[in-house]
Amino acid sequence: MSVDPFETVSGTREEILAATYRALCDHGYADLTLSVIGDELEKSQSLIYHHYDGKDELVLSCLEYMLDYLESTLDETVDDPRVTLEEAIERICAPANSDPEESVRRAFIELRAQAAHDTAYREHFTRSDRVFRDWLQSVIEAGIDSGTFVDCESGRVAEVLCVTLQGIFFRRTTVTTTAWLPDTSDELVATLERTLYAPESTSK
Repeated sequence: MSVDPFETVSGTREEILAATYRALCDHGYADLTLSVIGDELEKSQSLIYHHYDGKDELVLSCLEYMLDYLESTLDETVDDPRVTLEEAIERICAPANSDPEESVRRAFIELRAQAAHDTAYREHFTRSDRVFRDWLQSVIEAGIDSGTFVDCESGRVAEVLCVTLQGIFFRRTTVTTTAWLPDTSDELVATLERTLYAPESTSK
């Protein structure tokens, strides 16, 4: 499964959204203009104005497209809840393998900041948080049903885990060192072993 929603695109609209994504990663939100997006598109800039009225409408459409893609990739069935949770932690805590990965993180932090004063962005990130939290809850409930996790209030645990992982994401993107990431990841897993995993699961 590809983690890039724009690995393959079809039609003018998706080409514009892919160009927006690349421009965001390369230039950041503050320096993003329709002209910059037009340069990435490598087609007439008038195509952008034909479909979108301005920068933020286009960026929000790009975010919605990416979130829809994410939802479509989330597995409805969870074969191993513990492995699934720990893989999610690893993805967020693992060192970046390339500069583009850091560029993506920085772009999302910039966009999230717009939600402080822009209702449209706030609504998007409210939905985005809900999608991630609901997925975490579904994994936890699968673990409870299979006996891998102890019985708990899955929604509350998912909320705490969601906020914790978001905090890690924000911090790693906005500080000068990530040397703290391995210990943080290990301690988070250790906390799950003490509070969520069933005794038989922790002994595996």
